[in-house]
Amino acid sequence: MNIITIDSGTTNSRCYLWRDGVLLGQAAAEVGVRDSAISGSKDALKHAVRDIIKLTLAQAGLEAGDVGLVLASGMITSSLGLVEVPHLTAPVGLAELARGMVRMEMPEVCAQPIWFIPGVRNQSHKVTLLNHEAMDMMRGEETETIGLLRRLELNGHALLVLPGSHTKLVSIDQSQRITGCATTLSGELLQAITQHTLISQSLGGQFGRELRPDMLLAGASTAQRTGLARACFSVRTLAQFTDLQHDDRASFLLGAVLSDDVLALKNSSAIQMRPDTTIVICGKPMLRDALALLIEDNGFFYGRRIVATDAQQAGLSGAGAMAVAAARGLVPADAALAL
Repeated sequence: MNIITIDSGTTNSRCYLWRDGVLLGQAAAEVGVRDSAISGSKDALKHAVRDIIKLTLAQAGLEAGDVGLVLASGMITSSLGLVEVPHLTAPVGLAELARGMVRMEMPEVCAQPIWFIPGVRNQSHKVTLLNHEAMDMMRGEETETIGLLRRLELNGHALLVLPGSHTKLVSIDQSQRITGCATTLSGELLQAITQHTLISQSLGGQFGRELRPDMLLAGASTAQRTGLARACFSVRTLAQFTDLQHDDRASFLLGAVLSDDVLALKNSSAIQMRPDTTIVICGKPMLRDALALLIEDNGFFYGRRIVATDAQQAGLSGAGAMAVAAARGLVPADAALAL
């Protein structure tokens, strides 16, 4: 069976075509729900998803009628997406996600019905100033989480670190259910500071190319001692009064920003991290290596640490979506296992 999986976020949408666990084609567009928010219309998102489906099929030399199943996850299920699907309340595992799938006919986007996979929220209690920090939500990371759990064959409690524009910290129980998540803006902060502040002059508006561990740890230590804002300005000081190179200064800033992620990992009531919990660190090489170093250096964490490889992270959203579809009975179980 030819299966399409769509992963649409805030700024980007991606489409993948699979057959028997083999990726036959893919396409992406720099369009997401942010475009819906700005324009007040979902037309741009609809057109983008329609177009990347066509491009993906063309890569594989297939027609729309050759597709047996279409799955979608991410912000595409939000109020700004194609179809709003309410969050499921944690704890949520494979069975709950499968039951929560919603089938919609959208001929203006896709010839086949689209099955939308719901996101997950932490709790159903009324949010107040007293408990707001325990509240969080995700759309898209739930499928990545399911895909990663299956690939790593994790057992027992675990905490997944999924860095990106928004870093997600996802708590998993012994039954492989999502029990909560915490979100930070570290990726957006790093980009904003690097490219849109006074500090950009000290970095040439560019991220680091090579991680410098000592500088990473120095940046984290400075931020924890005198605050993130002060540590950020130190990048300018280092540029003007030392011989440190670009990658040194960029690593210092990276450490300062990511140190807040480690603080959230330790203290957020949204995930209730224990120091002996297994931690799985994902993301692009520099981010995951940096987080692994900061977590190791912190001294609070003494549980098992797993740094996911590029191969283990490839196509995670598709792998997770396929596993959810298999649990719903939409595809054979062996088709999902192939991913």
